[in-house]
This record gives sequence, structure tokens and C-alpha cells, in this order.
Amino acid sequence: MQDTETVITSLANAPRIILPLVREVPAAVVKRRPRPDKWSAHEHACHLAEVHPLFFGRLEQMLSEPEPRIRPYDPDRDMASQDALLQVDLEQALTRFESDRARLVEKLRRLSDEEWQRAATHPEYSQYSIFIMFRHLSLHDSHHAYRIEELLLKRDWDKVETQNG
Repeated sequence: MQDTETVITSLANAPRIILPLVREVPAAVVKRRPRPDKWSAHEHACHLAEVHPLFFGRLEQMLSEPEPRIRPYDPDRDMASQDALLQVDLEQALTRFESDRARLVEKLRRLSDEEWQRAATHPEYSQYSIFIMFRHLSLHDSHHAYRIEELLLKRDWDKVETQNG
């Protein structure tokens, strides 16, 4: 059974968890990466704002095309540079995340049961529907929130800096 209301509620609540969490990260470490190849709290938060246009586009594609084919998203491939998210204004990104998420939730609340079942071909997944896409987005939010909290609570920043320096 697919519980669309639970997915919508999770998506609607994400900003209430993520925004205060990001703002709790001290300014001295918000842009620090735990390792050169891992994102900072700033990058995780900005990424969450950056992916909304992708999901708005996919939703439109899946609602309008008879046999939609989804192009996979790979931040390492699709971003201009490895440091692109560090250049994004954090407060603007958080504001955008909150407003885009509210717009997305409103769109999702208007979908019919049949629309939630609309399917597409995604080269990375055996099945892909509007429901799966937004359940995936909800889990994606949680993944990045968890990473932000790990960085917020990290004890050994000085040790990491010594190893990287």
C-alpha cells in the first residue's frame, strides 16, 4: 500500500527539522568538510535547496509525457565545480528550500490517486513512479539531515584538520 499522505507530511515537515538544525551548526565549522571528498553542513543544506527544480521538472514530465524517461542526477557530474555549493549563500538557500518545498507540497496535495501511480523509466531503478520519486525525496531529506547532524555533533574537528593539513 502506498500512503501518499505520510510522504506528503514528511516532505512538508522537513524544513521544520532541517532549517533549525543547519542554523545550530557553528559558523566556524558550517563550511568545513570532514574530509576533502565529503560535503560540509553548508553543502548538504544548499544541495537540498538546489534539487527542487529537478523534482518540479520530473513531476511535470511524468504528468505530461506518455512514456517519460528520467535522466539520473549526479551532483558530481551535474555541478559546475566541486566547490559550487560552497559559493551558494546559505540563508538564501534555506529560504528557497522552505518556499520551494511549500510549493511542492501544495502540488502534491492536488494529485489524484491515478497521478501518484504514473510511472517513468529510470535507468537506475527497476520501477519508478511519482510516489516512489517523492518517497525517495523524503528519504533523501533525512539522509542529508543526518549528515548535517553528524557534522554538528562532531567532536574531533581539530584532529581532522591536522590529518588534512
